[in-house]
Amino acid sequence: MSYETAVAQMYALGHELAQTPSHKFDLTHMRVLLAALGHPENGFPSVLVAGTNGKGSTAATLASILRASGLKTGLYTSPHLIRINERIRLNGEAIDDNDFAMLHDVVDRTAERLVEEGDLPWHPSFFEMLTAMAFEYFARSRPDMVVLEVGMGGRLDATNVVEPRLSIITDISLDHQKYLGETVTEIAREKAGIIRPAGVVVTLPQMPEANDVIGNAILDAGARAVNAVPFVPPVSPGSGQWPVVGSEVQRYPLDVMGTQIMVESPLVGRHQLRNLALAIAAAEELQNQDLKERGTSQITPETIAEGIRETRWPGRFHVMPAAGDNPEYALDVAHNPAGAWALRSTLSAAYPELGNGRELILVFGVMRDKAIQEITEILFPLAGHVIVTHANNPRSASPDEIREAAARVAAGSDIEDAGDVALALNQATKISGARGLVVVTGSIYIVGEAMRTLGVRI
Repeated sequence: MSYETAVAQMYALGHELAQTPSHKFDLTHMRVLLAALGHPENGFPSVLVAGTNGKGSTAATLASILRASGLKTGLYTSPHLIRINERIRLNGEAIDDNDFAMLHDVVDRTAERLVEEGDLPWHPSFFEMLTAMAFEYFARSRPDMVVLEVGMGGRLDATNVVEPRLSIITDISLDHQKYLGETVTEIAREKAGIIRPAGVVVTLPQMPEANDVIGNAILDAGARAVNAVPFVPPVSPGSGQWPVVGSEVQRYPLDVMGTQIMVESPLVGRHQLRNLALAIAAAEELQNQDLKERGTSQITPETIAEGIRETRWPGRFHVMPAAGDNPEYALDVAHNPAGAWALRSTLSAAYPELGNGRELILVFGVMRDKAIQEITEILFPLAGHVIVTHANNPRSASPDEIREAAARVAAGSDIEDAGDVALALNQATKISGARGLVVVTGSIYIVGEAMRTLGVRI
């Protein structure tokens, strides 16, 4: 089977959220598939990361720390920006096309046999297939550790069949209500489903509703909580104190394992301070576990600093400096209200000159199942001009749908339509001139198509 055929067959299964909830959420079927494959999920040690916002950044940072510590490290994330291979990485490198095609063939043939024999009621979903392929890849590669980002929710997510060395829960807010529940409490219950009996949970205090659910889940499971608060630096906006937040890096000193290091993170924004803290706390916990088990560990304050510095997580406030006649571009995934507030805060810190002689041009598109009105109410007032567009995805909201949702914050004449992302970028570039700032945001698919158009390599 060719790579192109494998990818086409994957997409033919439909988007991972296009399944009915009963098809999406059933770990029994995932376990049947993995058993037929010889239980690859048991072939490597892992860390499981769940949450609404920040789980990808946290997972990428932790994986980078582990790599800097000399550990052979796997990373599984979703969704992807440009190519599906990005989701499955080993030591920072995406799975190659041949391995992807081979593993798809293995998993697909197994799934078809199970359906024919009546062991599965239907073919596994896009996400179940990809997760099984990732598990097979890592089991065959024998990494020292694999960092797994939960796709959605936690309790019934396909990744939640592993027995992780530790679980990480990032910030929880409203998102995917159709599948996870209408309140933060209900959503937190799904996220807390990654907590294991007598396991270890790394987390931070957050909204009271989420705190209550997570705290009770830890108590009920007899798990041990690791609080990442010691690794969150104090923030004093406008005081000239640490951390220093710019458009390309944020820096601050931090005590880790009894040694002061200088954190230099390319993941910009005050919200990233919490994600960094979770990754650092998880790395220290893994170091402590290793010391207890074997008396040795490769994770040190120096490798933590190096791993943070070398983290690459594109599409999260990814800044492209002005060049020639092109303006400065900032690309950031902000697909829910919490992400929109984080982007707004980061823009204010990184570009204090906005509104004082420098105009922001917003290119925006989002999936129609998102809180479009709330997101537009947060972001659109920042912009001198808004261009709404849509991604090449059946779930993408049309410009008309976005315009209707944004009616409360902008008159129709303030919003311009573009038929696709490439056209939107062209229009934004013409409007902004060389001194403007073009911010591309909303869905990860919008950001990914913009990066492809702008020639960004990841």
